[in-house]
Amino acid sequence: MHPEENGNGLYTLKFDLPENSYKAFVDIKPKNLAYQASPIELHVGEAHGEHEENSIKTDTNLTKTINEKTVELTTTELGINKDVTLNFDTKGIKPEPYLGALGHVVILDEKGEKFVHVHPASEEKTQFETKFDKPGVYKVWGEFKFGGKVNSYPFVIEVK
Repeated sequence: MHPEENGNGLYTLKFDLPENSYKAFVDIKPKNLAYQASPIELHVGEAHGEHEENSIKTDTNLTKTINEKTVELTTTELGINKDVTLNFDTKGIKPEPYLGALGHVVILDEKGEKFVHVHPASEEKTQFETKFDKPGVYKVWGEFKFGGKVNSYPFVIEVK
């Protein structure tokens, strides 16, 4: 989700969340400063307990259709501390520029502690390069804009 700027460094976004506990990441990079997106605990309603361990399962099918637009994820070999290319095949439909790029990728580890935001490797392709520093299960969201609407494509992969 992307908030709207209201001036003086204030950004807002209204949305409804069911009563529960959540982890959220604020990914705003200040100019000329290093930063790291760390989880922020949110509690909605009466649910104020600890997060339950979620068990996510790796996808066996890396093709997703959202709002009638299909995207397929292929990768180079998934390994630790090596360059990995995430290629999102948009099936012949070029995404519209969105926040200055053809797309964005967000990667979150299974525990919801490590957050990575990746931009395309070039202005012409929906390929993204990253590294994984630990083995495990990761959720990957590819965000692409088609017909004026941003679609988020969720994938679950395992890095061994």
